[in-house]
Amino acid sequence: MSLGLTTGEPFTAPVVDQLSVRVVVDSAYERFMPDGTHPCVAIRHVRQIPGRQMSTLAGEWGLSLHLESQKAGAKAQYLLDFGYTPEVLIRNFDLLGIEPERLDGLILSHGHRDHYGGLAGFVTHHRAHMRDDVSLYVGAEDVFREKWIREKGEPDLMSWGAPDRTALTAQKVAPVCCGKPHTLADHAFTSGYIDRNSFEKVSGGTLVEPDDHFTAAERQGKLVQDQHPEEHATCYIVKGRGLVVISSCGHTGIINTVKTAMAVSGVDKLHAVVGGFHLGPAPLDYVEHTVDEMEALKPDVVLPMHCSGANFINAMRRRMPDRLVTSNIGSLFTFGV
Repeated sequence: MSLGLTTGEPFTAPVVDQLSVRVVVDSAYERFMPDGTHPCVAIRHVRQIPGRQMSTLAGEWGLSLHLESQKAGAKAQYLLDFGYTPEVLIRNFDLLGIEPERLDGLILSHGHRDHYGGLAGFVTHHRAHMRDDVSLYVGAEDVFREKWIREKGEPDLMSWGAPDRTALTAQKVAPVCCGKPHTLADHAFTSGYIDRNSFEKVSGGTLVEPDDHFTAAERQGKLVQDQHPEEHATCYIVKGRGLVVISSCGHTGIINTVKTAMAVSGVDKLHAVVGGFHLGPAPLDYVEHTVDEMEALKPDVVLPMHCSGANFINAMRRRMPDRLVTSNIGSLFTFGV
């Protein structure tokens, strides 16, 4: 089933001169991470915070990225995802010197707590300093559906919650659903619904109450496997370099995600694939198949974070070492320099 735009409908993706991706929240912070260099991306790791010698960046299971692009002298900034807790997000946001008043908008990749958990607290903490018309860009209304999980060894299901639409609107943060590709400030674009045309399987483990996306047999009062119709990617076209695809978690498959972004943008030069690829729990043969497909797409840079998994990173080191760039909390990656 395809709910998105891949062919036949007009969409013009914007082009920027430069893109910087700052890791605000991820799983771990390495104070002594060595400097990295790459011909296609400028890399700057954060060690000691100037003037804050008694503080340190904090890690948790989750992801949040600050995105800043430049185009003809104008800049646009977005915060993509919000980690698991507001405490870690707010702490790192402050230590990294990011200014909430400069944010042009907020983006939520999908409805898992390790990506939306810090959202409400972040908005409450910073709303007075943010622009009046700030919006939250989501892939579909499904992002606001309650999700359920079952902990290993536990018989009972547990609610994993959902973003609180009422709390957002009370803070005058307007949700904008982007089921089809959507431009952001004429700098970035969201992918819309991610088509599922590769070998990849939807992963993630959460359950939801069935709705019209499911068959009549499935809609019998039982929870069903979450197919993540709300997941979308955030993308940029960097002038002279190509397409940058940011997949926060990749539940629908990182290859599906990249191919959807390439199709909707009309760009076949893949510059970088960034973010979470959800390959941590994947079998080894599945990981190797993914690297096969990644090789065929010929990205200049592959920058795995969050849930991408050690097996994928090791396979990249073995098979595509010149494309692999490793990450750290606080790191700044700049494309188009």
